Amino acid sequence: MTITCIIYRILKIIIFLYCFEQSAVVYSTVLLNSSYDVSRELFSEINFNFIEYWKNIHPDDTLIIKQSHAGSTRQAMAVLQGLRADVVTYNQVIDVQILYERGKLIPKNWQDRLPNRSSPFFSTMSFLVKKGNPKEIYNWNDLTKEGVKIIFPNPKTSGNGRYTYLAAWNAFFQDNCKNIKHTRNQMRKFLKNVVVFDTGGRASTATFVDRNHGDVLINFESESKLIQNQFGSNKYEIIIPNPNILVEFPVTWIDKNVIKNGTKNVAQAYLQYLYTDEAKKIINKFGYRVIDTAGVIDTNFNIFSDIQLFKVEEQYKESWSNIMKIHFQRGGELDYLLSSIGQY
Repeated sequence: MTITCIIYRILKIIIFLYCFEQSAVVYSTVLLNSSYDVSRELFSEINFNFIEYWKNIHPDDTLIIKQSHAGSTRQAMAVLQGLRADVVTYNQVIDVQILYERGKLIPKNWQDRLPNRSSPFFSTMSFLVKKGNPKEIYNWNDLTKEGVKIIFPNPKTSGNGRYTYLAAWNAFFQDNCKNIKHTRNQMRKFLKNVVVFDTGGRASTATFVDRNHGDVLINFESESKLIQNQFGSNKYEIIIPNPNILVEFPVTWIDKNVIKNGTKNVAQAYLQYLYTDEAKKIINKFGYRVIDTAGVIDTNFNIFSDIQLFKVEEQYKESWSNIMKIHFQRGGELDYLLSSIGQY
């Protein structure tokens, strides 16, 4: 037998073994969800249940769901810079809208593709204080008192922080009969009391709970409920100021990415699942307010405070894009206020 024949036979064996190995491999569909900072626990349970739901419909399709978490704005920037997320589940409309405006990764009408402007659940801002509320913090004005130490995320990097800023501004604006000068004075006192501006909501939680900094943590109601459930009502109390801001959690699939990844069907099904009764029970359990078919209604209303919530665009009479330019863009209102108190 010639050397050529031997090499030929060896190659045939190698090719056969490779093909056999590949035929035994079970390929999985991988879905990547880019989400905001404090949604880890929620989507951990959602993902587990959706995988079972998907398996019942597609028994031959093994599904793996991966998560990416950070401040909502940082996550949006990562997607624009190449993170091939299949879906995004953020906490601010502008962080999804920017994927259209800057990257054309999604269509202009992305909010029309799912119910309730593509926001399957919502929340509001809360004050988490130590048991007994020693600093007597009940409303936004109480946060301007001298000596109160506030923790909340940086509005520059976090949707969580921007909602806090806008809720406070609106409260002071209304209390001061829409006088800008007096509103700014209140905002200066409020911002001067901030001792830590973390990059995201979960980092702020760690600062307040783990490092024991501050008198009050301002965070989503859902995050405060999570903390209280973990540590008990004998350690922390939750204050929901009234009136307050409606926090939307917009979602969408990333059209360009799902086409590249071959995940369009599962990505759409994943987000549609968030509107099912099964998912609503999970979402409700984690302290979020869920959407009823009749509108913005809690399906388990008894565990939530009955408060008046305002929508950002309606109250400010501006689009989110313009609000970002006015308040949070470099040289905007936030920078002006921080500079005036020596913190910029």
